[in-house]
Amino acid sequence: MNVTHLRKADGLHPIAPPRSLPLSLVEQVHGHAVFGRRARVLADSLAARIQPGASVLDIGCGDGTIALLLLNRVPEASVKGIELAPRPNCKIECAAFDGSTIPHPTASFDICMFVDVLHHLPDWSAIQALVSEASRVSRRFLLIKDHLAENRLDFKTLQFMDWVGNRAHGVVLPYSYQRRAWWNQCFASTGLVVRDWQDRIPLYPFPFSGVFGRKLHFIALLEKYGSR
Repeated sequence: MNVTHLRKADGLHPIAPPRSLPLSLVEQVHGHAVFGRRARVLADSLAARIQPGASVLDIGCGDGTIALLLLNRVPEASVKGIELAPRPNCKIECAAFDGSTIPHPTASFDICMFVDVLHHLPDWSAIQALVSEASRVSRRFLLIKDHLAENRLDFKTLQFMDWVGNRAHGVVLPYSYQRRAWWNQCFASTGLVVRDWQDRIPLYPFPFSGVFGRKLHFIALLEKYGSR
């Protein structure tokens, strides 16, 4: 999700900063070793938590790659997306939104989903507000993939990963990583119960997994309190 950009040529399209040769090389390595595998692994892990026939709203869907993979894995599911600046080549139906108010009625989807979106928001209060808004739009479940930073090493590792994956595209990086205890508090305060939690996700091949894997990532299936 391109939450904010360094600058814009108009109201929609970001302008990426100039690329240096070292940065281009890092991006190529990242693309070949990480990107394709990440999308497949995430799609497998997310699909395992989505019931057949569910309607899903992908908030900050990017180009729709993961959403499309989900459609191939979950029978009869439907997925729509929203983005600040919808991409013309998005692989799913995608609408624009302002980053805070979701343009759908209350309880209009079975599941609202965030995939590596919330840590791009400016601070913890913005994260909590958007989680609460997603809870409004969901009939029952939220599905969140994001990061955990329990110490300075975790933070610096995630900061580097975000820089490699996003900086060249002109995305402002606030690095709003949170601890597990904060996430638990956020969920409880927005009326959500953790039904499933996974923090060992095999996103990276060896040897990258030892540095960039660990418990830096989580997938949480959350249920609205009293929704059963």
